[in-house]
Amino acid sequence: MLPVPSIVEVAAAILIRSDGSFLLACRPEGKPYAGYWEFPGGKVDPGEPLLHALKRELLEELGIHVKHAYPWIIRTFTYPHATVRLHFYRVLEWHGEPRPYEDQELSWQFAGNVSVEPLLPANAPVLRALDLPPVYGITNAAEWGPKVAAARIEIALQEGLRLVQLREKGIQDKALDAFTREVTALAHHYDARILVNSGTGNTSLCHEFGMDGIHFTSADLMNLSKRPDVEWCGASCHNAEELFRAEQLEMDFAVLAPVLPTSSHPDSPPLGWRKFARLIHGSAIPVYALGGLRSEDLAIAWEHGAHGIALMRGIGQVRDTGQKA
Repeated sequence: MLPVPSIVEVAAAILIRSDGSFLLACRPEGKPYAGYWEFPGGKVDPGEPLLHALKRELLEELGIHVKHAYPWIIRTFTYPHATVRLHFYRVLEWHGEPRPYEDQELSWQFAGNVSVEPLLPANAPVLRALDLPPVYGITNAAEWGPKVAAARIEIALQEGLRLVQLREKGIQDKALDAFTREVTALAHHYDARILVNSGTGNTSLCHEFGMDGIHFTSADLMNLSKRPDVEWCGASCHNAEELFRAEQLEMDFAVLAPVLPTSSHPDSPPLGWRKFARLIHGSAIPVYALGGLRSEDLAIAWEHGAHGIALMRGIGQVRDTGQKA
């Protein structure tokens, strides 16, 4: 029997500036895949805490001192020479200006518009994940009424909201079509993406109204055999099994709920932040926190490994975070 190859643990940093740009580094001569671009970071020494390894590598490679780093996704990739497990952290604050202390070339880039190449193969899904904003807004016209709901959504879009889910199970037919058309037009006017919830009605709404994708309920997620042919896919999850299924189907992101008590689901026991963090630890896809949250909960969500927060009743309190992801 052939020996099972060991996995190389790597701490990787997504250094993000206030304009949303992030840093990529070109691997220097003498290293495997020289000339390829990657996120800064390096191998974790045996027994070394991940965050310590991240800070050490960034000091050695770039000469910066990390002030705050948030755990994010973990992705495993097999190269011809090694299998690596990449523990990504989003670094939003640091001391010093990054400089190439290992003769590597550096470049600040934007998600969706990366101009350097070639990139290491493991990084393609990471770049896509970075194109997701930190706040996910969910419509609530059944409670507020379509007119008020559209007005609140537009205010949130003006404040920086760039991802919207049309989740309307209480309005139908002509009222649903009219609301869908209005909200889709609003979202695209502000360069935001809009997804239709699979429980709202026929997912053909996605194509009919030029929407950007589908958000699947947990029940629909578990019944899916493959990812549909749409640009963006999200899924609602409530436990580890559903999160695993979302990864299997290569969803772009998941939403895990409820984190805190919420009036919309009073009989659902909240996860709390500790259980939320345990459930998403090791996730290869970004996960939004949902349930009883407000805009000011974004930082605590980041602390517990979330990509961001999803808001329904709090959609009117969306504020521009100044960060792309």
